[in-house]
Amino acid sequence: MIEDMPGAPAQPGLTPDLILRLATSFMATRYLMAAVDVGMFEALGDTVLDLDALAARVAVPGRTARICADAMVALGLLERDGLLYRNGPAADAFLSGRGPRDLRPFLRSMDRTYPAWAEFTEAIRTGQGPGYITRLDPEDQRIYSAGVESVSAGSARALVESYEFGQHRRLLDLGGGTGSFLVPILDRYPAIECGLFDLPPVVALAEEKLKAHKSDSRVQFYGGDLLQDQIPTGYDAFLLANVVHIFTPEHNRDLLERLHASAPSGARLLLVDFWTDPTHTQPFFAAIMAGQFLMSGGEGDVYSEDEIRDMLAATGWVMSGRRSLTGPASLVVAERQ
Repeated sequence: MIEDMPGAPAQPGLTPDLILRLATSFMATRYLMAAVDVGMFEALGDTVLDLDALAARVAVPGRTARICADAMVALGLLERDGLLYRNGPAADAFLSGRGPRDLRPFLRSMDRTYPAWAEFTEAIRTGQGPGYITRLDPEDQRIYSAGVESVSAGSARALVESYEFGQHRRLLDLGGGTGSFLVPILDRYPAIECGLFDLPPVVALAEEKLKAHKSDSRVQFYGGDLLQDQIPTGYDAFLLANVVHIFTPEHNRDLLERLHASAPSGARLLLVDFWTDPTHTQPFFAAIMAGQFLMSGGEGDVYSEDEIRDMLAATGWVMSGRRSLTGPASLVVAERQ
């Protein structure tokens, strides 16, 4: 039992509820991960089940099925009517496997990275995160890449809706992951040729995915390190989607400089990321994810629109605009001078 905090409140009506909620928020995360892992949202699907039927479907004891299911009700993901449980709207759309977007791969990837957060205080003290994405084994790399693809799927679709790629002949996706941003572009623009540059283990996953999609014939793959290896030439458009937040300002400026050197005059640079306001506190998701970027890459952060404009200007690029995509993500467009 949590007792009331000792002492009189500093202001009339002030309570410690916010602090207590934040201090126990990791429990909500663990409940959510467990519900996904045992298949609770899939089990409910488009149906309504009582506790015995739900426990049988997910193959866990009735008592612990109730503990998890009732927590999901309290958190707003399940709905309960007497003894019957059903998916709430958000769970049905994003966690049941029936909706247009499936965020279960994102949650599974976050679950794998969760233990690394035990080192977060040390990362804050030293300014250096563990950089676990550079040490993933093949299975963890597959789970991590699927998670990134899952959470960025909305941005990938919004990008192809908001930008005219038909004006370009060849597009190079730098740090392109599994190719999830390229697939909708390839689908909509049959004449465009693309390149995908990423670390060799990630490129292997991208080749596998794009071959299954039958788009690999229009994509050239490059395995390498963005901070060390030469940027391929012969492209008139470049995409950096969820890349800038991996690096320090110094490394980003170096990357943009080398990219400028490999790009022809007038080339476009498209930067998709969680660009923030000048205080780095909005959008909320971006402010929170700054810690994740620090932990995953070892040096990551979030950047404001003003900061990326300054980085671009310092490296020969001129920012021409910013467009909202979906959720906290937005597109910054720049041109090589």
